[in-house]
Amino acid sequence: MGTPTLTLMIHTLGMDTRRALVEDVREGLTATPKRLPSRSFWDDRGSQLFERITEQPEYYVTRAEAEILDTRAADVTGATRPEVIVELGAGACTRTRRLLEPAFRAGPLRCFVPFDIDEAIVRRSAIELASEFEGLTVHAIVGDFASHLDVIPRMGRQLVIFLGCTIGNFEVGERDRFLRSVRRLLGPQDHFLLGFDLVKPEAELVAAYDDRRGVSAEFNRNLLRVLNRELAADFDPDAFEHVAIWNRGASRIELFLRALRAQQVSLPGAGLQVRFEPGETVRTGISVKFSRAAVEDSFAKAGLQLREWVVDERQRFAHALAAPTPS
Repeated sequence: MGTPTLTLMIHTLGMDTRRALVEDVREGLTATPKRLPSRSFWDDRGSQLFERITEQPEYYVTRAEAEILDTRAADVTGATRPEVIVELGAGACTRTRRLLEPAFRAGPLRCFVPFDIDEAIVRRSAIELASEFEGLTVHAIVGDFASHLDVIPRMGRQLVIFLGCTIGNFEVGERDRFLRSVRRLLGPQDHFLLGFDLVKPEAELVAAYDDRRGVSAEFNRNLLRVLNRELAADFDPDAFEHVAIWNRGASRIELFLRALRAQQVSLPGAGLQVRFEPGETVRTGISVKFSRAAVEDSFAKAGLQLREWVVDERQRFAHALAAPTPS
């Protein structure tokens, strides 16, 4: 076995993540209505809880996407023939292997570029894949969507992928900026594959974000534990209940923490004292659900065109393959 070819580029050195957290918290908790930054979910415990969410019977996304990848991955890589696969928000690259295997086996794939904000998980995934796919160059990048997409090197015909339903966590303006940023990465022969969770009956959607075992609720309340640790706050997580609501007009699930009683919370690290009234909510996240028409509209605004639309058997989730709109 040859020596794995692996490089790791870290572009988050010097980023003041604490300052960003403080600014987000100050802005959100002084707003009306209150909100908190969903990025605070992602400490180690939050990541572990999210993995447990994906295993719950109500959470269909992981199974629906796996069905699509199992049946169509070889078709996608055969049609796009990537020399490089770039994965945004790569995480543990669990689903990515379903695309890497047929692309690497059939050629001409020679490089994989995992991109994520979490250095530890990027490093671990890169080492695993470089060892697993002998002869494949792995060029790992630690960076932030908003600041570092332009550092992704161009090393041949690309298939950029953004799996799961993370695109739904962006507000409309953020989503438009993200798609335009990805468009700037693409040459005439490149493609972009991304996942979209689809609009479906309200009961099914709410259940996916409020499972019977309470894992989603614990994941949501973990945000308060993060703030207690990072900002020396004194939130009582048990004094808030988890709420998931379907906002039909905005076509999105909205997540909240609702105060069970009146309380005064101190956040010394952010220089804040915040009053919560009984029943008052704090919005902690969104998850937009899409139709094909909505996806095509978003693509058009970003200079992309839909080439292929594939859904799972029960039409819960879709993979959209896009390409740059010809000049």
